[in-house]
Amino acid sequence: MDKEERKIINQGQEDEMEIYGYNLSRWKLAIVSLGVICTGGFLLLLLYWMPEWRVKATCVRAAIKDCDVVLLRTTDEFKMWFCAKIRVLSLETHPVSSPKSMSNKLSNGHAVCLIENPTGENRHGISKYSQAESQQIRYFTHHSVKYFWNDTIHNFDFLKGLDEGVSCTSIYEKHSAGLTKGMHAYRKLLYGVNEIAVKVPSVFKLLIKEVLNPFYIFQLFSVILWSTDEYYYYALAIVVMSIVSIVSSLYSIRKQYVMLHDMVATHSTVRVSVCRGNEEIEEIFSTDLVPGDVMVIPLNGTIMPCDAVLINGTCIVNESMLTGESVPVTKTNLPNPSVAVKGIGDELYNPETHKRHTLFCGTTVIQTRFYTGELVKAIVVRTGFSTSKGQLVRSILYPKPTDFKLYRDAYLFLLCLVAVAGIGFIYTIINSILNEVQVGVIIIESLDIITITVPPALPAAMTAGIVYAQRRLKKIGIFCISPQRINICGQLNLVCFDKTGTLTEDGLDLWGIQRVENARFLSPEENVCNEMLVKSQFVACLATCHSLTKIEGVLSGDPLDLKMFEAIGWILEEATEEETALHNRIMPTVVRPPKQLLPESTPAGNQEMELFELPAIYEIGIVRQFPFSSALQRMSVVARVLGDKKMDAYMKGAPEVIASLCKPETVPVDFQNVLEDFTKQGFRVIALAHRKLESKLTWHKVQNISRDAIENNMDFMGLIIMQNKLKQETPAVLEDLHKANIRTVMVTGDNMLTAVSVARDCGMILPQDKVIIAEALPPKDGKVAKINWHYADSLTQCSHPSAIASEAIPVKLVHDSLEDLQMTRYHFAMNGKSFSVILEHFQDLVPKLMLHGTVFARMAPDQKTQLIEALQNVDYFVGMCGDGANDCGALKRAHGGISLSELEASVASPFTSKTPSISCVPNLIREGRAALITSFCVFKFMALYSIIQYFSVTLLYSILSNLGDFQFLFIDLAIILVVVFTMSLNPAWKELVAQRPPSGLISGALLFSVLSQIIICIGFQSLGFFWVKQQPWYEVWHPKSDACNTTGSLLWNSSHLDNETELDEHNIQNYENTTVFFISSFQYLIVAIAFSKGKPFRQPCYKNYFFVFSVIFLYVFILFIMLYPVASVDQVLQIVCVPYQWRVTMLIIVLVNAFVSITVENFFLDMVLWKVVFNRDKQGEYRFSTTQPPQESVDRWGKCCLPWALSCGKKIPKAKYMYLAQELLVDPEWPPKPQTTTEAKGLVKENGSCQIITIT
Repeated sequence: MDKEERKIINQGQEDEMEIYGYNLSRWKLAIVSLGVICTGGFLLLLLYWMPEWRVKATCVRAAIKDCDVVLLRTTDEFKMWFCAKIRVLSLETHPVSSPKSMSNKLSNGHAVCLIENPTGENRHGISKYSQAESQQIRYFTHHSVKYFWNDTIHNFDFLKGLDEGVSCTSIYEKHSAGLTKGMHAYRKLLYGVNEIAVKVPSVFKLLIKEVLNPFYIFQLFSVILWSTDEYYYYALAIVVMSIVSIVSSLYSIRKQYVMLHDMVATHSTVRVSVCRGNEEIEEIFSTDLVPGDVMVIPLNGTIMPCDAVLINGTCIVNESMLTGESVPVTKTNLPNPSVAVKGIGDELYNPETHKRHTLFCGTTVIQTRFYTGELVKAIVVRTGFSTSKGQLVRSILYPKPTDFKLYRDAYLFLLCLVAVAGIGFIYTIINSILNEVQVGVIIIESLDIITITVPPALPAAMTAGIVYAQRRLKKIGIFCISPQRINICGQLNLVCFDKTGTLTEDGLDLWGIQRVENARFLSPEENVCNEMLVKSQFVACLATCHSLTKIEGVLSGDPLDLKMFEAIGWILEEATEEETALHNRIMPTVVRPPKQLLPESTPAGNQEMELFELPAIYEIGIVRQFPFSSALQRMSVVARVLGDKKMDAYMKGAPEVIASLCKPETVPVDFQNVLEDFTKQGFRVIALAHRKLESKLTWHKVQNISRDAIENNMDFMGLIIMQNKLKQETPAVLEDLHKANIRTVMVTGDNMLTAVSVARDCGMILPQDKVIIAEALPPKDGKVAKINWHYADSLTQCSHPSAIASEAIPVKLVHDSLEDLQMTRYHFAMNGKSFSVILEHFQDLVPKLMLHGTVFARMAPDQKTQLIEALQNVDYFVGMCGDGANDCGALKRAHGGISLSELEASVASPFTSKTPSISCVPNLIREGRAALITSFCVFKFMALYSIIQYFSVTLLYSILSNLGDFQFLFIDLAIILVVVFTMSLNPAWKELVAQRPPSGLISGALLFSVLSQIIICIGFQSLGFFWVKQQPWYEVWHPKSDACNTTGSLLWNSSHLDNETELDEHNIQNYENTTVFFISSFQYLIVAIAFSKGKPFRQPCYKNYFFVFSVIFLYVFILFIMLYPVASVDQVLQIVCVPYQWRVTMLIIVLVNAFVSITVENFFLDMVLWKVVFNRDKQGEYRFSTTQPPQESVDRWGKCCLPWALSCGKKIPKAKYMYLAQELLVDPEWPPKPQTTTEAKGLVKENGSCQIITIT
């Protein structure tokens, strides 16, 4: 039973969850119903907020196989609970579901994947279940994904399409014919409707969901309580605030839903043609498509309604929706291994691996190409939310919660306030009982203390700063779709940058070429467009080996291909259908040189005839294209010069890869040296190769040949050298980030040495820094995985070459002075393959490499995401800046992702910059820091406001008095709300500083600040409260009291006599009340000024004109009514007249209070305490400032100021990367020495770790 109770679904994936089974229990349900009635519905609310409690309170544990309800818990750090109801899909009512056909596809009717299983394992398992059982399938839906019970694995699993476990051979052999109508109907029953349904909830539904928020429930409780106590005005004010808050929240939530709905609705219902099993073509709605359907792609293109793999023809697709790159991509048909010359029949189809043959949902097919009489066909592999677009929409609909210390600490702080409220609650009850107060009054007053201590306006106040920051970001061209992330950006201490298009210019310029003749490099040439080279194989390769196409007469495609093609000045012509038929289907695309280049290169025979014929004769037709693959790092084409018998194969790609596929004798001996010279200078180098194909290769054979059969035994032709210029602002921005102690990392798909060179050029790696290249090799032939360490810079320049083996060259952080440290920094560089090997086999080394890893080259999109995760695992706050091309995953995963692309892919990124420049990064961090400090200021202010008011009320309760209705109203509306909403307006400081704001509220500096102000405010309030009683004129106030000798002023007196009945009831008008009211009113303004700090993260508060004006106005007003009473104002605020001498005394109390508060906050805390402790830490921690921003120490040292944490002086740093940096200071084996190898001890790792041995 125990084994049945807990299982894992989506194991090893991002959305891995634990699953528990439950059945509904009637007796538990009855008890809960009774509890709901007894608590007046509060228990129901509690169960609504806590799914785990809801299920456990109403259900009993059951085997997952037979349960009615499942309880799910995520296995990540958030441990979130969800519950789902089990539903049953009945198949017996369906006409096509005969037991026989079903048992071939379902194991106990629980289909999970439509894969072929030639071994018959599933068929063997089917006999165990009766036909009766297989009529029903049990499933539940979670986050728009259906999970079906699968008896083979005894667990729930989601229904997969043809994207997993299907071989390329079977796609052609078993699926290319299409589905019969019966099979289609059967599959539709399982897969459901093919749509990415983003339902826009009704306003009523959203309203109920919003109103049931714990915060609004607390407000409702407060409003009811105040109404019973006749505080109608403030209750009304809170109701108005809540309504405004709810309406604005509903508006923004609904707007986001509508935007998302509109974004996915573009392809929701399109009419598509599908091929049925009997070769007929049927037109259906795209919502009826199921995996296995063969879809006909129309000539004029379409928006793809699903993910499908091409099996016939070629498509030109715009994938900007998914990649952010609006460059048209050519998609070719999936290679058919069964007819290939050199087949690999067991290769499994995978949408990522075979993305050059896969049409993704939401992408636009611009046009199709086909050969005479053949339709362009694609097999549907995934539908609905399983598609690539569906997964993107799901990640937006159900985002991971943002785990940020500020929010966790905020809840802790609120709990502290609740505890304080609890003390006040008990005190009020005891005090009231001792004074024999009525029970009703006791209940109201004791509950009132809770509403005073936990301010209902807190969330609105906290949101204000973020809203203002969002507006400021919009002004500088940064758009934000996740406002809560602005605060987190204030904590960023590491930023990853994509290279091409982000650090460097988007386009590449052709710097020159270096051809090879007789296995020797010729000298570099600048101009490729000349008569001498027009008929050379080198130029022919440039003319044919690309993915360019004409769209509406304009040449478009990959920018790199465009640059190369423009450099030779050739003309590309795409043949029409009729021309294709004329050419016997050989030449769909033709390239030819311009006429002016040809005459010079022709023989001197019959000039006129040559001139007439040559333009027609020298044309090259592109017969077959193998598109560029980032996994293979190359592309190739098969082409044929018009009139030639043999075809040619041309290939271009990464130089190392191309050289390995060429005949060794054709590759120059100095190839590595020449390549290294260019890459070290930051050039992007591409190699070209060619070979003549055998004459036996006909057009038909070429169409079905595998690329491996073509891409080998080539002749090396030379190199193309492209220049990728740095963007003008890049070095300055990176320098600003370094000054602010923010680490920068480069993540690129480019060559390693080029990346290292660009990193040096832009200042990411300083001239004196060492670069260690980690080359990791996976286990092979029984040998364990190993890492070879190379130093990128030549060490032969050392005066003592023998020193290489000594301790001096491998850079060690053992120097005491900062100057020495700066001279001995080191950086790790590695490529994507090495990174994957290290992640898998050297998990112990990953954190160490993350600490100093600066260049990550040849990184695939998923590896970029893994890198972000690895950096986050050592407690870095990671920003990611990319142009959206292949950074979507990384942009989403980072704490702050900034897309420089305004295309639809930016929907994956929390921030999008209008200007495609990295200057947006420091701007975002500055605004983030300002917003974070604003949040701290507001939180501290609201905490002080609660405590000041709480103490005022507690003091007055002791004499059975309270603040008046209009006094509360004046404090809460006129002072607090005005101050909160204006103190948040401070703009960000104009430059980034090395300090970082603390990450949470529970840090020493902040706690000291709050506690010191609480003590000061309580002290001065108590002073006023007790001192007034010592005055010679003091008496217990009654309507006829005349401390001011105002008998002559009949108007003032009569106005008070009118309220006699009311006064007797609430005892609000008295000398203590008036004293406490005036002193506390000034205290709110004093702490507002003390907490409104400017430098180094925000502009000074005197530049916040709204705040300055509001505070001055309130000061003047309160001062005026205190020193010069106005009868009508006193009557409304229920203030009593006190002698002028006491008014002056109160003013002196307030002035001394202001002096003490501001001195403690701005002088003692900021100057003395900060400097004393910071200097103490400077000795031990600032030494490795390259890896640790100083402010991290502030979070730690601050805690040592607290009485209960005085012994924490030598505590281990909280952030893992800081702790690691301390460890590595004393590690003699780190960094690795040059020319050494680190081996994993064995392939078997225990607890994810491996022992390391180093071999010199």
